[in-house]
Order: sequence, then structure tokens, then C-alpha cells
Amino acid sequence: MTALRIAVTGATGMLGSALTPVLSAAGHRVIPVSRHALPGGILWDPLAGTLNPADLTGVDAVIHLAGESLAEGRWTADRKAVLRQSRTDSTRLLASAMASQPTPPAVLICASAIGFYGNRGDEVLNEASEAGNGFLADLVRDWEASADSARDAGIRVVHARFGVILARDGGALAKMVTPFKLGLGGPFGDGYQWLSWVAMADVLGMIRAALVLPGLSGPINVTAPEPSRNREFVAALGHELGRPAVVPIPAFALRMALCEMADEALLASARVIPQRLQEAGFTFRFPELKAALHEVLRPA
Repeated sequence: MTALRIAVTGATGMLGSALTPVLSAAGHRVIPVSRHALPGGILWDPLAGTLNPADLTGVDAVIHLAGESLAEGRWTADRKAVLRQSRTDSTRLLASAMASQPTPPAVLICASAIGFYGNRGDEVLNEASEAGNGFLADLVRDWEASADSARDAGIRVVHARFGVILARDGGALAKMVTPFKLGLGGPFGDGYQWLSWVAMADVLGMIRAALVLPGLSGPINVTAPEPSRNREFVAALGHELGRPAVVPIPAFALRMALCEMADEALLASARVIPQRLQEAGFTFRFPELKAALHEVLRPA
């Protein structure tokens, strides 16, 4: 693989921290894009709309992972405005700066989410499925549309619709492990909702593939090929931790604690299939849940 100069926003976050050493080990030069001065980095302030397009001169690819966490705090009107602004404004700024270059970067890989599909029960969902309803679906649709200026400039744009990323440090799994270790783990609500997950190793592999495969563009579902029902997921997690998974968390309790977030993020059902990755011949290292959990949770 040809060595690339890759600008990465969100380079210090959960995914960015895992991705940077992988790209560096492959011989690429990673250029962090941050609101804070980092060695060899690019400064920007997406809320203020400041990014010097000239700083992207010579960059071959951009990976955009920045955005406020969806899991921090209730989704009040103010919080939802922050979540939207941190995604749409930053993507629009980055795409515009890329498009203004005489020789723009070849590809923009932009984080997205399977929240696009909303709560769909047992329906099997692929990239051709329509958007669902609700705050997350509206947010993701607008988030992806914010990259239009890059697409219009002929830049290959990949919208990586991430499922629940199974990672050793951070993310949803880390929040679940502590109550399980205390014997308080169990399904959310009735547990029959589909949970579309993906191992961090496969997320990193997908991003590396998207950098070089010209056929990958537009929305790409980044999920394992075998989603699980919530009750199956928590049973596998309990088994891996050697703890019971029999204490259900009632839907009403989740709604009392988290309001709208409970229905859209924890109780919603999204049976998402990575059809376009499979068609591209992508090989998942961890297509099965038990093996993925074992790899992520084994002692480092």
C-alpha cells in the first residue's frame, strides 16, 4: 500500500486513539486535526467555523471522527442542538475546505451511525434501506448531507455507519462491564430488540480498506454480519465475564433515567447487515459475538 498523508479529526477519541497507531504502523503519516495544538497537527475550531484550507495541502485522505458523545447526559433540547452542531457544522467545514483545494484529498471517510435506520423491529436493513424516524435518524441524515460539497467536488466520500463498537477501553461495552461484574447485568427491556455490533479490529480494518478501495463510497454499514438480540448479547457478555445476566432493566426505568435516549439508543431494534462490505470481499476477523467479546475482554 502506498504511504499516505492522512488528516484525522477526533484522533484522541476512542476510535481515533486505536486507529492512529494502526495507520502509522502501515507506513502512513497521521496528521491530527484538533482544537488544541498537537505535534505535526492542524488547528481548527468547527464551532467557530475556522479551518485554514491551505493546511490540507498535500493531504491524501481525511478521516473525520470528531463529534460530541451521544451517551453523555440526557437529550435535552440544548444537548440535542450541541450533538447536531458538533456533527453537521464540523463536517460541512471540513468538506468545504477539502473541496476548495486545487488538488483536493482523494477520499473523505466520515463517521456516521446506524441510528439512521431508527427502530425497525425484525426488518433486515442494508445500505439501500430508507431512513427511520426520530432524532437519531434525522441527525444522521443531516450529518451525511453535510459532506455534499466534498462529493460535488469529485471527492470520494464514505459514510461509515458504525454499529455498537466493541472496544477494550471506552464506548458502550465499557459502561456495561461494571454492572455485570457486580452481578447486576441483564437485558434492556424485554431484550428482543436487535443490537448490531462490530469488533474494534474490524472497524480498523474497514477504515484501512475504505482508504484504498475506489468502489467504496456513500453509506457503508460497519457492523458484524451476525447481529444479536439484546438478550443474546448480554448472555454472551455474562458468560465471558463469568457473571449472571439475569437482572433485566425495565423499559420504564430506562425511560425515567434517560428519556428519549432510552427509546432511540437502548430499546430500539436495528438488524443491520454490512452488505456493501461483504460485496466488496471484506473479511471480518470477528464475525461471531462470542469470539469478538473474548478478544476484546481478554487480559491485555
